[in-house]
Amino acid sequence: MSSTILRQAFNATRAASRSCAFSTSTVARRDLVQDIYIKELKGYKAPVAAKDAHVGAVKQYSLPPVPKAPVLPADLASELAAYDASEPTVVAQAAPAAAAGAEQVGTGADTFLTFLEADLPKHDEHHH
Repeated sequence: MSSTILRQAFNATRAASRSCAFSTSTVARRDLVQDIYIKELKGYKAPVAAKDAHVGAVKQYSLPPVPKAPVLPADLASELAAYDASEPTVVAQAAPAAAAGAEQVGTGADTFLTFLEADLPKHDEHHH
């Protein structure tokens, strides 16, 4: 079996070599455009940049000011005691009362769902 595979591989390579034969007798043709391009590239000299060319395009770097350490109040205990003694605001209690009143007006979710489940009002045929 291996001799059959080797024979088939040999025949396939021989057939491929016949169809893809390379010819070494052709003369290489010179590309004039490529030759001119390469000649110009070799002859190019980059312009020398001036020493002050960056002026106006680059900002001068300056260090930011050093931050100052926070200062603790001298009488921290009395300030904490004043904070603890202060009364909380009553605004938080007024908000639920306003929300309860808004639901009674008809803006709540249950009111909306009830409206959707209700039957549509019947119109007279004469108006249309």
